[in-house]
Amino acid sequence: MTKTLSKIWLGGFKRLMSSLPAAQAKSLRSATKKPRRTRADSVTPGKPAEAREASGSRVRPRAAAWAKGHWTRSYHSAPPLPGRLVNHLPYGLYVPPAKTTLKMPLVVMLHGCKQTIDEFAAGTRMNLLADAQGFAVVYPEQSRHVHAHHCWHWYDDRDTAGRGEARAIVSLVDALVEEYGFDAERVYVAGISAGAGLASLLALHWPERFAAIALHSAPAFGEAHSGLTAIDVMRRGARRDPVALAEAAVDMASYPGMPAIIIHGDGDAVVAPQNAEHLSAALLRLNGLVDADGVWKRGTVRETRASNCVTRDFLAGGRRVVRLCRVPGLGHAWAGGDDAIAFHSRKGPDASALIWEFFRYQRREQAAAPAPRRAASFN
Repeated sequence: MTKTLSKIWLGGFKRLMSSLPAAQAKSLRSATKKPRRTRADSVTPGKPAEAREASGSRVRPRAAAWAKGHWTRSYHSAPPLPGRLVNHLPYGLYVPPAKTTLKMPLVVMLHGCKQTIDEFAAGTRMNLLADAQGFAVVYPEQSRHVHAHHCWHWYDDRDTAGRGEARAIVSLVDALVEEYGFDAERVYVAGISAGAGLASLLALHWPERFAAIALHSAPAFGEAHSGLTAIDVMRRGARRDPVALAEAAVDMASYPGMPAIIIHGDGDAVVAPQNAEHLSAALLRLNGLVDADGVWKRGTVRETRASNCVTRDFLAGGRRVVRLCRVPGLGHAWAGGDDAIAFHSRKGPDASALIWEFFRYQRREQAAAPAPRRAASFN
C-alpha cells in the first residue's frame, strides 16, 4: 500500500512539474529536495512550540559553520559505577585555532534535558566565543541509554546516579588536562537546567577541580532526592532555608569556596525564578560572605539595572564572588542564544559572553600537576 501511494504521489508530482515554466519547476524541485547534512550544520533548527520564544534567528547558518577550530566527538571510559561495569561517557571537544593547547583554559558545558551537545553548542554559540577568547570547550553528553530524555540525575546524589555522573565528568576533565595540557587552574563548568543541577554537584563534591561555575535556569540544590521532590523544587524552589542546605551539603571548615554566576529568566515556567534567589543565598554561604544564620559577614553588594538584565554583584575584597542576573521576560531558555534551536532565546544579554567575562578572572590554585602527555596543535 505504501509503495502504491508513493508511485501515485510521484506521478502527480512529475505531471505538475511538466506543466510549470522551467524557472518555477527548478525552484519547486529545490524546495522539496532533502537538504544535505554537513558536520557544521548537524543540528535540527526547528524547536517544539513550548520551547519557542520568538521566530527567526540572528545567526544563519548555524554558529557551528562559523567556528574556525577543531571539533572532536569521542567517548571517555570513566570509572565503573556500581552495577555498571562499563561507563562510557560521550563528549564533544572544541579547540579553537591555536599554536598549542598548553595552559589553555577549559570550559565544561552541561546540556539540559531533551538537548544534544550539537544543539547546545550551536544554540549558545560558545564555540564562536572560544575562537575569540582562546579557550577550549568540552560538552559531556548524557546517553539516551541512561535517560530517555538525556537528563542528568542532578537530584540523586548517589554513586549510582547523579554523583556517579559527576564523577565521570571529573574523570573526563582530568584526562583532557593531562592529554592536552589544559590549565588545571582555569577549568570552569557551566550548565542549564538539569545540566546546571549537575554543575552544582560538581561544585559541592569536587570544588578543587573547578575555578568557578555558571548556573543558568538552575534548580536549587540540597533538597531534592527523588524525581518527585525534584519537580517540587523546580516549581517552588527550596522549602528549607538555602543557607542551612548549603551547611548540610559540605564541611564549611574545609570548603574552599566556589565563585558563581547565576542567570535566570523571570518568565521561566519550568524552573521557578525563586530557585535563583535560593541559589544565591546558598552560594553566599559557600563562599563565606554570610554566616550560618544568613547574616552578612563581609563584602559589599552592587546592583545594576538594564532593560535586559537586573544584576546583583556580591563582592569580597573588590572581587566579584557571586553574580545574579535576572532576565525580564525570559522563559526556560539560554539568554541571548540562537532562538531557532530549542531552549535558546534571543531575549536578554548574551549569556555565553556574560559567563566567560565572569570566568576569566577566576583561578583555582593547585599543587604542581603532572606534565601533559602532549600539547596538541590543530593548525
